[in-house]
Amino acid sequence: MAEALRPYFRTLEVSDIGGYGYGDRRDFLSIESRPITDWVITNPPFRLAEDFFLHAHQIARVGVALLVRTVFLESIGRHQRVFSKFSPTMVAQFSERVPMVKGRLDPKASTATGYAWIIWRKPLVQDTRLVWIPRCRKVLERSTDYEPGFLSHSSVTGKISRESAGISDL
Repeated sequence: MAEALRPYFRTLEVSDIGGYGYGDRRDFLSIESRPITDWVITNPPFRLAEDFFLHAHQIARVGVALLVRTVFLESIGRHQRVFSKFSPTMVAQFSERVPMVKGRLDPKASTATGYAWIIWRKPLVQDTRLVWIPRCRKVLERSTDYEPGFLSHSSVTGKISRESAGISDL
């Protein structure tokens, strides 16, 4: 995800508790609870997605974007704890099934699970916009996404700056 975001942000802070060789190894939920970054954009562990949102909302100045299973939108309890208090700006539903495999990339993976981006911009809105992400995997996927060592490339550990990536301001 960080590789895809790199062209759009001056600096990225990349971390994962899993230690997959990409970014710093750190527990996101242990980061101090004060505004320290503009955006938090993450694919949280599904069982912790609600906790990730609540924490991310405290530390993000501009917004939060979570890539979650579509089923995250369901639940009376989650509605009371999250959606009734923090109405998302947008829910962007993938129209195709996007396969995700824990800790690795697999071009042949398939899935029956639906995913969506849920995005909150500050200040919060009253009405949520629902959009569909059209079929795009085959268009956006690159053969280099699956090269050996892609996730452990030295230029993507820790903080990533646009300058070190050879990206200049437009």
